[in-house]
Amino acid sequence: MDLFEYQAEQALSSTQPLAERMRPRNLNEFVGQPKIAGPGGLIRGAIEKDRIFSMILWGPPGCGKTTLAAIIAKETRAHFVQISAVLSGVKQIREVIEEANRQKRMHQKRTILFVDEIHRFNKSQQDAFLQHVESGLITLIGATTENPSFEVIPALLSRCRVIVLTPLDHDQIRTILECAVSDQERGLGRLKLAFDPNTLDHLTAIADGDVRTALNGLEIAVNLAAQQDEGGRLRIRLADVEKALQQKALRYDKNGEEHYNIISALHKSMRGSDPDAAVYWLMRMLAAGEDPLYVARRMVRFASEDIGNADPYALQVALSAVEAFRFLGHPEGELALVQAAAYLATAPKSNSLYLMQQQVAKTIQTTGALAVPLHIRNAPTRMMKELGYGRDYKYAHDYEQAFVPQSYLPQELEGTLFYNPTDRGYEQTVKQRLDKWRAMREANKNKS
Repeated sequence: MDLFEYQAEQALSSTQPLAERMRPRNLNEFVGQPKIAGPGGLIRGAIEKDRIFSMILWGPPGCGKTTLAAIIAKETRAHFVQISAVLSGVKQIREVIEEANRQKRMHQKRTILFVDEIHRFNKSQQDAFLQHVESGLITLIGATTENPSFEVIPALLSRCRVIVLTPLDHDQIRTILECAVSDQERGLGRLKLAFDPNTLDHLTAIADGDVRTALNGLEIAVNLAAQQDEGGRLRIRLADVEKALQQKALRYDKNGEEHYNIISALHKSMRGSDPDAAVYWLMRMLAAGEDPLYVARRMVRFASEDIGNADPYALQVALSAVEAFRFLGHPEGELALVQAAAYLATAPKSNSLYLMQQQVAKTIQTTGALAVPLHIRNAPTRMMKELGYGRDYKYAHDYEQAFVPQSYLPQELEGTLFYNPTDRGYEQTVKQRLDKWRAMREANKNKS
């Protein structure tokens, strides 16, 4: 690069968005994805050894897919080409192939082709470079936010390693924002900024793991700020951040009192059979940046604790909501959580299983390890049979309705009732069966 090229690049850099200026230049500056980009990681090892393989980078927006490709471009000795599936067609792919052949023939260089949004390529476009990936002329790096098993043809997918990237967590986003604020060369360090409490936390929460969203919001907030403090520093207020993001900061501390207040409100609203309130508190948490899977786990617990066998299907609904959110992500997956919250709130309620669990646990703690009755012990050896193991055991399926009145608890607890189902929902049916069976056991005991 000569002097004029350097000056042109510097002039262009000053007009670039903050997110582009702060893009990591090497893996040491890269934040996030430690399993693949950290020490001993798959991509780090491939870059250090200059042995890049064909791969599909699959992850949500702003998690580092394009940045990793740019780092590979700088660190590899291969000829690097970047195209966008949105703007390119078969003609552009053919031109890349021709150039790859020229690089190989004249410079003995292999070509790495980075295709952004590869899921936008149709089958014929993917077929156009399939054979060249297979022959090794091109090493393909594709980036996609969509499940590659649905969007990439099987023949191409089988020749690529799918690498899953995850959203950055709160601490990683915060680290990147703090770096942008302090960096005097590429960031905002020369502006002498001062931030009101919670401003960077709000940016971090709203970003939801997307670095680009966080940096864009920071840059707009700085541009909107107009007040200076006594030290002459430009003060960034929470109102500036809210205006930049067009989203109000909700009073919610994921590690503080309000976190527990709102999750309590959700739980009690579902227990109180109020779907309107339940979905309100659910959406309050999601809007404030709460981990949706944390909320989903609480709903799974609720399905057993507060509904139980009054509606056995409730647990399946809650578990299905977890899987649906993992599959769809934000924001589409949120509707599955709403569906689960509304279902749980309107289901018949029973805490009988929860009370039974508590009572059984207390009994075990009090009575210790009581002996298993002889007639229901396993008797795999002759000696055990001679000792009475399994003697007089009655096989339930040999009797009418597969029920026979015999005792299964330790002798010291015989007749103890732990499970007391309600008359609500499916538990009403369970209660009718249990009442009948328990009466038969009591009558049999009186006979003997």
